[in-house]
Amino acid sequence: MFRVDRSQNRLSRLVQKRFSDLALRERDHLQEWLANQPDALGEELLIIQKEFDGFDETRERLDLLALDKDGNLVVIENKLDDSGRDVTWQALKYTAYVSGLTKTQIVDIYQQYLDRFCGGGNAVARLCEFMGVEDLGEIHLNPGTDQRMIFIAANFRREVTATVLWLLSRGIRAQCFKVTPFMLGEELILDIQQIIPTPEAADFMIGMSTKDNEEKVTHDTQKQRHKLRYEFWEAALERLRADGVEIYRNISPARNHWLSAGSGVRSCPYQMIFSRDEARVELNFGRSEAAENKWLFDQLFAQKDQLEARFGAPMTWRRMDDNKQSLIVFSQPFDGYNREAWPAMIDWLSAHIQKLETTFRDPLARLNRQLRSHDEEEA
Repeated sequence: MFRVDRSQNRLSRLVQKRFSDLALRERDHLQEWLANQPDALGEELLIIQKEFDGFDETRERLDLLALDKDGNLVVIENKLDDSGRDVTWQALKYTAYVSGLTKTQIVDIYQQYLDRFCGGGNAVARLCEFMGVEDLGEIHLNPGTDQRMIFIAANFRREVTATVLWLLSRGIRAQCFKVTPFMLGEELILDIQQIIPTPEAADFMIGMSTKDNEEKVTHDTQKQRHKLRYEFWEAALERLRADGVEIYRNISPARNHWLSAGSGVRSCPYQMIFSRDEARVELNFGRSEAAENKWLFDQLFAQKDQLEARFGAPMTWRRMDDNKQSLIVFSQPFDGYNREAWPAMIDWLSAHIQKLETTFRDPLARLNRQLRSHDEEEA
């Protein structure tokens, strides 16, 4: 690895090191780095436990346990300068142990992790947020035999790489990441590279290993709900266009449980929500800076009585101090998965998204001008 000196138009080599030379330890350093930045492994992962030892009749500990975006459990085994000979055997044991975990057990494990290492939090809410769903019932965790393994080390022995390649050929998802420390003066640089399978071959190998499961996946509950939502939004958008709801005129149907439209304030959309038990309309403050979301919310909350009088009903004001976002919500119970209820549900959404937009249009425009003036002053 090289540093580019642009002023001199020259390369200078970074000094490669061994973890042992730097007095770095597997549990205290590498494990902590990955627990706090799991996307260093090239994908979104949710760490749900570390040093997990919740196995029956054994006190063995796996390094990190994670979930991927498909709800699969991922066993992550870290080594430092040398992978050792037995890491694949260890990971296979741990993967077999966790293969029987139920959704309830996974939620409990994650809750214990949040309470012990993250200062608390709601495991169910965070799982739903990570998976991009509204209700825990929509999530299929730890399906079938789809558990995965990730191996991390500075150097891999031949017996380890040969075993991982054999596992891949049998449809078992396993990856090897080579992690190399470098020094740039006093600064420590870490290079993390996936070496098995190579990134170019990963999609092909995964596709081949999952081919036999295609029919099962097609009929999965989540896929059915995606289809249901798409059909609902098709019908809803047709009605909104007939009703002249301009903010949704150029919006296309989607598989999500929400459908967003611009409010005139960046990253603060109006949203319609379609769920199993209710319909909702809401104003979502989702800007990148939490302070801006709270400021917008507070400015509107100061006008709560006037805004609710204009809307015609009390709304639910959710500042959510522990979350970057804030919400202003109005909801109505419906049997959402009953198609016979859809006409009434769509009528309600059309009427109330128009009320919401009418209520907040002018206040948001004024607040947006204040935000822009502030940004110009800062510039």
